[in-house]
Amino acid sequence: MNQKEKLFFDKLKDIFIGAKIEGESGFINLMRIKSAYFDVIFKELVKDIEEKTKDFPEFREELFDKLYSFFKTYFSESGSIYFSYTPLKSKVYERVYTNQKDVALFWKTHMLYYVKTDKLWNNLTIDFDAEGVNYKIHFDVSKLEHKKGNEKREIIYELKSIKDKEITFIVFYSERGRKTKTEEILRTFKKKKIFLDEEKLTKIFRIFEKQNEVDFFINKNAEVFLKEQFDLWLKNYLFDDESDFSEKRLKELKALKEIAYKVIDFVAQFEDELVKIWNKPKFVLNSNYVITLDRIAKKKDGIRVIEEIIKHNGLSEQIKEWRELGILEDFDRKKLFTTTLRGKEISKEYEHLPIDTKYFDENIKLEILSLFDNLDEELDGWLIHSENYQALKTILPKFKEKVQTIYIDPPFNKEQDADYLYNVKYKDSTWITLLGNRITLARDLLKDTGSIFVRCDYNGNMYVRLLMNQIFDEENFRNEIVMRGTKQTFEEPKTFTVDYDNLYFYSKNSEEKL
Repeated sequence: MNQKEKLFFDKLKDIFIGAKIEGESGFINLMRIKSAYFDVIFKELVKDIEEKTKDFPEFREELFDKLYSFFKTYFSESGSIYFSYTPLKSKVYERVYTNQKDVALFWKTHMLYYVKTDKLWNNLTIDFDAEGVNYKIHFDVSKLEHKKGNEKREIIYELKSIKDKEITFIVFYSERGRKTKTEEILRTFKKKKIFLDEEKLTKIFRIFEKQNEVDFFINKNAEVFLKEQFDLWLKNYLFDDESDFSEKRLKELKALKEIAYKVIDFVAQFEDELVKIWNKPKFVLNSNYVITLDRIAKKKDGIRVIEEIIKHNGLSEQIKEWRELGILEDFDRKKLFTTTLRGKEISKEYEHLPIDTKYFDENIKLEILSLFDNLDEELDGWLIHSENYQALKTILPKFKEKVQTIYIDPPFNKEQDADYLYNVKYKDSTWITLLGNRITLARDLLKDTGSIFVRCDYNGNMYVRLLMNQIFDEENFRNEIVMRGTKQTFEEPKTFTVDYDNLYFYSKNSEEKL
């Protein structure tokens, strides 16, 4: 296998295996199958290439060079398929704009579903310049154990060694509240005449963490996207570089296209399966109901069911929750009922107490639910605990075109990581894709008379307005509401303080009255 051939198959291996992703889910399991499938693809492609180049074996080296040149430009570290790097971006951008739209928002991941951002830890060396002194900072991740899927865990750093201007840290997952011993590290630095303060050390750690961050995507239609890009690439090559149009040369280029299309078909086959899994409505693992006592009491046999509830062991946990929520300070079972001419009734003092079925066994839960002929119509709202895209996809068949108002307060795309455990520092293209995927689904939930409000700060408001115009159409824009913040700055600011957010208000249909 020559060097060009090895480069191509190494890149193909990266496409199918990508960065290692941990956890348990249908998506991750299919990624593992995709990795195992590489050996099958490798054997079939080698056989096919041998057949198609048997009449011109001297073309093999150029063939692999051209395949490598194309495929390396569209695949990221995670195996995601998009404009990872493309010299044809100017031609791609020309295709975005049409006579129908004066302005359109374009971003390189617009054809993708955003899945997750994860940290895939690798040993890393960072060159860091501090006031003219260059330090080499090594990070050793060999002690990191794989975390469970979607588990949020902080990492901590332990100073391993200092040799001249080379510093090595070992990286661990935090356990039992352990933190990085920053003060101890800085004291050691001082003894060793390493002039890095806490601010610089924090910056070094952030650089390391950012370098290990990977975005995972699924291409909505990998076959169409890649074949379209390959055709553009091939035309560009023919017009700019090719001058030989002999019959033999045309056969060589035809073989190149057929082999490239076969690779694309292999890649697209698995990407399509990932799309199906991602968009498949998920099973509801558990459901509970919160119903006030007065609603239960009004139903036939409702008083008897309440009597069963107050005898149940789960009532103690329910009372504890009422106290934590500040609904009441004390609960007296003897005062729960009053007797009137109509019979036993719930007292006014306790009639609006909410009963949460999660504190009671299935028998009590079924007794409560059986009182209602049409529970869905009597519910005032739903609270769903899920990844938000999957929740929207799952409830879409039930609530399609039935929702009147949607309010979204997405994570703002800030300049630095927040002090809570979810990501607020995305690449702009990733953040727009994440938001766009979900707002597109949300639009399908709205009635024709429905409205949506999206909150954002100055870090992303320029993108949100254009994105909303693209999904809801510009004529459905109703208003931009400025929400003043309460942030106060007591230090002398280095820049002008921004203390407001934007709330973008769109209707689904501008012809309908709100």
